[in-house]
Amino acid sequence: MTSFLTPLRTWHRPLVVCALLMLGLVLAAGVGLVVDGRTLLDESVWVKPLKFGFAFALYAGTLAWLLTKLRKGRRLGWWIGTAFALAATVEVGAITAQAARGTFSHFNAEQTDPVTVALVPILTYGVMIILITQLILAIVVLIQRTGGATLNRAIRAGLGLAVFGMLVPVYWLVAEIHPRTVTDANGRQVPMYQGHGIGDPDGHGMPLTGWSVTGGDFRVPHFFALHGIQVLLLLTVVLAALAAKRAWLRDEKVRARLVGSAALGYAGLVAVVTWQAWRGQSLIHPDTSTLLALAAVLLLTAATTAGVIVTAKHASAVPAGTLKRDQMAH
Repeated sequence: MTSFLTPLRTWHRPLVVCALLMLGLVLAAGVGLVVDGRTLLDESVWVKPLKFGFAFALYAGTLAWLLTKLRKGRRLGWWIGTAFALAATVEVGAITAQAARGTFSHFNAEQTDPVTVALVPILTYGVMIILITQLILAIVVLIQRTGGATLNRAIRAGLGLAVFGMLVPVYWLVAEIHPRTVTDANGRQVPMYQGHGIGDPDGHGMPLTGWSVTGGDFRVPHFFALHGIQVLLLLTVVLAALAAKRAWLRDEKVRARLVGSAALGYAGLVAVVTWQAWRGQSLIHPDTSTLLALAAVLLLTAATTAGVIVTAKHASAVPAGTLKRDQMAH
């Protein structure tokens, strides 16, 4: 547990500042939801800044902590973290500016609005910078041990999921083109070259998330994959806390195997929702194939987890003397 916790003052400062700015945006966007009645495609203009603010606050905070665990490439990690913080701040700033103006940010093909023309390249290249910095950070982490076996496995699996989560929207941006014209909050006709939905480009979104209920939506696997690292780190903390009361959990290898099992199951979940979205199917309207795939992932995860638990409990129940005699006999 002590290897997980580090003083906040040692965290990567630019990323901490980025996270705090994003939290401020969440509060401001929350006020906007209440006092501003303007909508884009039937949802408040402030929903998108709120979602991006929350997601980047969580992720920037995680990276700010993660960089304290580096033993190799610390200077490179600091500069890459700083680049990530700047790119994320500018990206979300552009999204917020467009929301405040009552128009679209991503996929906006408007050529007569000078502000949109200036911001669209920022939105486009900002995504690429965020992806590249994420890839470099993942490589830096992979070449070293950042803590105990449990924490190390959670970080590596989580970063791998995050990289995949960032690749999904980038691939969608360049692989699919669905030109159309939509109306912004000002009643202006805006040309768009793409949409979030698969099968129904604009979709009809769920409350708050905005994920399509009439087709697939690439934001679903993007969200689940991007935040897998927080799920696995939380599991690491829980297992460390439980180890104080469960003797069979005190072995670092056991906790690492449980995190590995959870990572396997989580990766399976991301694979299923990606496949579901790619087929133009809403998250909340799974067909039989999707349900069977989810059941297979659940059963495999349950089986591997149960195997780890049974083996660990059996090992902890065997007296130490017996283990030594068995080892000497072999």
